[in-house]
Amino acid sequence: MEQISIRTLSPEDWDIATALVWRVFLRCNAADYEQEGIESFLNFISDEHLRQFCRLQEFEMYGAYRGQRLLGVALLRTGCHISLLFVDTDYHRQGIGKKLIMHLAAQVKMRGGGCLTVNATPFATEFYHRLGFTDTDREQHKEGIRFIPMVLLLPGKIQLC
Repeated sequence: MEQISIRTLSPEDWDIATALVWRVFLRCNAADYEQEGIESFLNFISDEHLRQFCRLQEFEMYGAYRGQRLLGVALLRTGCHISLLFVDTDYHRQGIGKKLIMHLAAQVKMRGGGCLTVNATPFATEFYHRLGFTDTDREQHKEGIRFIPMVLLLPGKIQLC
């Protein structure tokens, strides 16, 4: 079996990446949300401003690939906040999400950051806990989206995000 590689996605990869994110969201997350939350999420990933932020490198988008097949997507807001992390449902529990998190952590540490933050959906909370993330607050609701703010302190670093 081919190894998983993580690489930076280019603006040309945007449509395929967001299509994967939307498919996984519908299969795994949508049931936890009312219509407002589903529409808010679709608006977020469809927003031309977000696409522009990626072009301007305000956000960094990474893809997990096996060969030429995109299996997972991670979006890191400049600094240390994970804005998206989705893995194709056919490849859950194969270490792809963990590999994406490790890549993001390495990027943050390389820039002197000391943590990763995320607003974890109810579906993803257990995944983040298994990787060492801890809750920083109780469940929040914003524009119909439910999430738990979390942080992962990176070893050997004392400066937080």
